[in-house]
Amino acid sequence: MSAESTGSRGFTYWRLRFRAWRRSRPFWAGLFTMFGGVPIAYLPYADVRLGNLTIAMATTAGAGSLIIGVLLVTLGMTMWFHTVVRVFAGVAAIVLALVSLPVSNIGGFLVGFLFALLGGALSISWMPGPPPSKAAKQGANTAQDGDDADPYMEEPRPDEGSDPNVTETTAHADGGRNSAG
Repeated sequence: MSAESTGSRGFTYWRLRFRAWRRSRPFWAGLFTMFGGVPIAYLPYADVRLGNLTIAMATTAGAGSLIIGVLLVTLGMTMWFHTVVRVFAGVAAIVLALVSLPVSNIGGFLVGFLFALLGGALSISWMPGPPPSKAAKQGANTAQDGDDADPYMEEPRPDEGSDPNVTETTAHADGGRNSAG
């Protein structure tokens, strides 16, 4: 490999990219909502085999369960990839979770109901963090270890803690040099 080629990117690079992506959206809300949609959609069509005995869980509202489950998975993906509508998606997930109680085997035997309810509540309550300031970004880039740098810590202004008689024109004129005379 030459010094100019980028080569393959290691596991740490992709892990840090995924962490940055995950922190910029309601990740856990979308994941829980999708986890809630799977049992709600699957259980009405599932059958359990015990030897030669087949137990079918099919209900008359199987189509309604499938629609609710698919909508919950879609809302979970919406929370991930279109964070602007996170409050709408959260409210819709909670309403669909409540509707799944009478329609789909007690909401996927309460497992799907609880996951969808938790995901909707997390989506409603999630807010994006404040963007780091420009000085904090520069400080984080110059730090040796990224864990030591706090991206929300503002750097002190140059005139804080210095002589009050020194002004912008005297101390920082001509590249920071003072001229005598």
